[in-house]
Amino acid sequence: MTKIFARFMKDESGATAIEYGLIAALISVALITGASTLGNALNTQFTNVAGELDYVTK
Repeated sequence: MTKIFARFMKDESGATAIEYGLIAALISVALITGASTLGNALNTQFTNVAGELDYVTK
């Protein structure tokens, strides 16, 4: 029983999988944040352009 417990404590494959999962989650959060920020900036820019076009055509 002691050998099984010692082998379980030395096995790090599960910890590595968890680390990769955390890295993937952080990258996903960064991508979502960047895409959201870019989307908001583009929305503002297009709104400004539409306003200028409305002003010119009146």
